[in-house]
Amino acid sequence: MIQLRVYGLAQVFYQEVKILKMPVHLKYQLVRAAASITCNIAEGSGRSTRPDQRRFYVMAYASAKECTAVLSMAGVTSEVVLDRVDHLCASLYKLTRVSL
Repeated sequence: MIQLRVYGLAQVFYQEVKILKMPVHLKYQLVRAAASITCNIAEGSGRSTRPDQRRFYVMAYASAKECTAVLSMAGVTSEVVLDRVDHLCASLYKLTRVSL
């Protein structure tokens, strides 16, 4: 089991975005990027060297920023979802700094 709080946060975010209503092309992009966050955190946590871990955490961070852009394009106004992705971005950014 992965022991990072950010992993749990990413899983909750993924579940939340799956039920959002938006144009299909944006929804597809959002769900893929949200899944990518969770998968990259998981893969990074399984790496044995800090540089290897960081590489996957940086990819997760980039996917979280992509989610932020898609939510903006789709006009999502849910404070819960927007706060969650903001917290996710901040947590991943910090994780990329810690694992240097």
